[in-house]
Order: sequence, then structure tokens, then C-alpha cells
Amino acid sequence: MSEADLFAGREDPYRVGRGGGNAKGATGHGEGGPSPKKTVASYGFWIFLLSDIIMFSAFFATYAVLVIRTAGGPTGAELFEQPRTAAETACLLFSSFTAGMAAVAAKREQVAASEIWLLATGVLGVGFLFLELGEFASLIAQGAGPQRSAFLSAFFALVGCHGLHVFGGLLWLGTMMAQILVKGFRPQIQRRLACFNLFWHALDIVWIAIFTLVYLMGIKH
Repeated sequence: MSEADLFAGREDPYRVGRGGGNAKGATGHGEGGPSPKKTVASYGFWIFLLSDIIMFSAFFATYAVLVIRTAGGPTGAELFEQPRTAAETACLLFSSFTAGMAAVAAKREQVAASEIWLLATGVLGVGFLFLELGEFASLIAQGAGPQRSAFLSAFFALVGCHGLHVFGGLLWLGTMMAQILVKGFRPQIQRRLACFNLFWHALDIVWIAIFTLVYLMGIKH
């Protein structure tokens, strides 16, 4: 019996998912086809978040080394205002909650509820930035700007980098609100909203680390 006879009527394993043999085409669920777009987008965005966490880790390490390098200037215990920091933390924590509620409403395709929760998230985010910029302005007015010492340079770099991320997240949030109003809850809108929620919650986690390592531990020095 020839080799052609042995494989007659059998499905060519090298053509599975390529329209050959008896295959019905790729399904995108582990049968030879591409992964669903939601999975690809989530995986890619997680890689972005991990790279961002690595960057923040470098800022944290730099701050840990330079926190005692005050050059005879003020320390964190002399500069940090606990009520202001507590208010910043409350704003960001509540904004994480409202972002989660917006995700729940979006999953149910409730436009009005989604917009309200996203708006609340934006208002809390703006409140956080307002308090943070006020803190920066107060420090600079006291002569404790980033050029005063290595400690303050590291502080402004770390906290300022997080603030820039929050500002970028607010721009993204505004874009998502407009897209939901215009286009509704199309699959691509749902994917973008899911990525936004991952980003916003990641910023919340980073801020908890900043609050603990910079502010809480800073008042002990």
C-alpha cells in the first residue's frame, strides 16, 4: 500500500485551521486560530502596566536611597501635611470605587449610569490633582522645591510622575465618556473601558505605596 493510500481520507494535520482537510476554520478558542481581540488587548495592556510598574519601582528605589539626603534642609516630617495627604488618598480610593461601578454599569450597557459613575471618577481625580498641585505650590513657596535637596528632587519626581499618570487617565476618561455617548457599548468601547479600569486601579495601588512609603514613613524621620 502506498503512502498516498495510507493518508487517503485523513485530515492533513499541517493544514488544520488553514482551511485544509476537514477543518471548519479557526475559532479563536485554542483550535489553531488567533485569540479573541479582548484577550489580546487585555494581555497587551497588562504588559504595558508591568512596564509602568517597573518604572515606578525605579523611582521608589531612588527615593529610598535619597530620602536622607536633605542637604541640611527640611525633612518629610517638617513638610508633609497629614490632613492634605489623607484627603488626596480618600479622593483616589473613592475614585477607584466609582470606576468599578462604571464598569459594572457598562457591562449592563446602562449609558446614563456609566456616564454618572465616570463623571464622579473624573471629579474625584480632579480633586486629587488639585490637592497635589496645592501641596507642590506650598512646598515651593517654603523654599522646598525640587532643587533644594536630593530628597526633594526624588520626592517631586516620584509623586509628580504619579500625578502625570492621573492627568493622562483623566484625559482618557473624558474620551471614553464621549465615545460611549456617541457610539454606545460596541465591543471595542468595552475593551477600551476595561483597559481604562485596569490603568486607574493600578494608579490607586501605586498611590497606596506612595502614601505608605513616602508620607507615613516620612513623618517619622
